[in-house]
Amino acid sequence: MMAAMMRSACAMFLVGLVGGAFAQTANTTYKVRLAPVAMDLAMRENIQGAGAVTATLAGSKLTIAGTFAGLTSNATVASIRQGSATGVRGPKLLDLSITKGFSGNLNGVFELTPDQLQALRQGKWYVQIDSEKAPEGNLWGWLVK
Repeated sequence: MMAAMMRSACAMFLVGLVGGAFAQTANTTYKVRLAPVAMDLAMRENIQGAGAVTATLAGSKLTIAGTFAGLTSNATVASIRQGSATGVRGPKLLDLSITKGFSGNLNGVFELTPDQLQALRQGKWYVQIDSEKAPEGNLWGWLVK
């Protein structure tokens, strides 16, 4: 009887270990469609282009990779920003590496804090690309599953 209980306890322990290992390795992928930021008529000629970004969250590690094209001036910076809600602009949080051109790539790898993870999961994060002619934002897109 005692041996059967020990085997059962060992089996449950192993199932817990294996299940925990799978839970820790599950990745979450976010897709981002980069489009022109909201603009007025005066900025219409300067704010153009499109792009796509994939963000992969593995545990607390976020990996960003994307492309963009069609800008009317060179890209200057790319960043992850946080709004108070999806669709609401906010301050810069993280800098991304970006090609300084009319088209190119952007990327970054970050270890996120618990507060950052929560904001990401709540849909508050977006990618923004600034350009020479649109220093307050040329393209942007929200990180959504």
